[in-house]
Amino acid sequence: MVQISDLVKQGQSLMDDGKFDDALGFFEQALLLNQDDPDLWNCKGVALRSLGRYEESMECFNKSLEIEPRDKYAS
Repeated sequence: MVQISDLVKQGQSLMDDGKFDDALGFFEQALLLNQDDPDLWNCKGVALRSLGRYEESMECFNKSLEIEPRDKYAS
């Protein structure tokens, strides 16, 4: 079974390479496995923001803060 941590690592590696659309796919897969993790929502938000999809990214950041209001990593 695919581990969330592996999906996040792959997504972050793709982000580092500037492949934001591909990274977004990995973060979305991770969210299918756990929608209650604020860090996953934040990762998705960063990928969307990097793609210029600002409104969608704000929704992800807000979801992250909704889950964990004191999330210090929320962008």
